[in-house]
Amino acid sequence: MIPPLAIAMGDSAGVGPEITAKAWKARELHSLAPFFAVGDIRAVEKVWDGPVTRISSPEEAFEAFPAALPVLSIHENGNVLPGTPDVDSARCALQSLEIAVGLAGAGAAGAVVTGPVSKAQLYRIGFTHPGQTEFVAERCGVSGENTVMMLAGPTLRVVPITVHVPLADVPHLLTQELVVAKARVTARGLLRNFGIEQPRLAFAGLNPHAGESGEIGREEIDVLIPAIAQLREEGIDAVGPFAADTMFHPRARAGYDAALCAYHDQALIPIKTLHFDEGVNITLGLPIVRTSPDHGTAFGIAGKDEANPGAMIAAIRMAAGAAQRRAEATT
Repeated sequence: MIPPLAIAMGDSAGVGPEITAKAWKARELHSLAPFFAVGDIRAVEKVWDGPVTRISSPEEAFEAFPAALPVLSIHENGNVLPGTPDVDSARCALQSLEIAVGLAGAGAAGAVVTGPVSKAQLYRIGFTHPGQTEFVAERCGVSGENTVMMLAGPTLRVVPITVHVPLADVPHLLTQELVVAKARVTARGLLRNFGIEQPRLAFAGLNPHAGESGEIGREEIDVLIPAIAQLREEGIDAVGPFAADTMFHPRARAGYDAALCAYHDQALIPIKTLHFDEGVNITLGLPIVRTSPDHGTAFGIAGKDEANPGAMIAAIRMAAGAAQRRAEATT
């Protein structure tokens, strides 16, 4: 049995505490592996009247989990006001994240599931990373170039090759070296976390109609085609580049295990259209398993009992599955 999963609840003023509690409530319906929350226990009690219990170590989660949501409570400072983020809720989010990652790195937690945070609030307390993914990678001693952000749902997995950058910068950032590096991590991650022994990678072109043989853009000819050829020489099943507007209908999705896209929205629009309430962000290339619901803090509905826990439940299930596969691979 893998250790219990650590859920870093994210910003205590957002929906993280609510969806964590609702996921625990649905634990039997969805056969969820034991988990414990890391964060301010008051944030859960503000938005949920179900059973909650304090724990002082991850091992206590196994015994507590059947009867109550186990919470490793930290940073009980200031007021907890659902929908009203402040520096205290940001500090709690960052401390929760750091503790959860540390527990997973030490083997005390089987995986980390990160709740949604407010980057604007984190920046107010000196956070310098583009997002949680980069922070987790640094804490694990892995460079950003060796990690991949994959968004996964029941029928689609996508990887943005460039992520949080202006669209105008994408053509300059999209290099053969970057494409090859991200594809290698993706192929290894599909094997290690999903058990796919021969991953099939499909690449989206940057330009309309995948450049129309260079008539409306040369990135496909100059960057993507050479990168795909290099990957195939390495034994990776890579195909494309394809026109992005034809890659996401059901017949096309059946032909690959992951779609690698040139930029952020090219990847995230189809996954959020198809699986908005089930999408999971999983970071590939880390020594630990890290997943996250693919949505934000939703401050506007925090505390109103309106948050859908579907993505959190999916993130917990995916984290447990990946952790179990990794454990079996080492035995």
